[in-house]
Amino acid sequence: QVQLVESGGGLVQAGGSLRLSCAASGIIFSVNAMGWYRRAPGKERELVATVTSGGSPNYADSVKGRFTISRDNGKNTVYLQMSSLKPEDTAVYYCNFVTAYRVYWGQGTQVTVSS
Repeated sequence: QVQLVESGGGLVQAGGSLRLSCAASGIIFSVNAMGWYRRAPGKERELVATVTSGGSPNYADSVKGRFTISRDNGKNTVYLQMSSLKPEDTAVYYCNFVTAYRVYWGQGTQVTVSS
């Protein structure tokens, strides 16, 4: 069964950078889009960025100009390059793959940005 495996989370100082990765552990078909969401303490899960299989990105206003989403369709992997990190970026980050059949979610990876 397909699972999404996330990596790259950790602790970083404000202004620093971090790169998140999310790869499907099994065979996955008909991927229409991949994305990253996050949930900060006391807040609802929110969209961070998405990218279609064709490479068209979409970003939340709060991360535009700082984060870059990319994908490797051959590896069934999506990345999130995070730069100029702010303390308010601290959250658990979740990846997802949207397919013609269902939506897959990762278990989340913690990103903590210190002041």
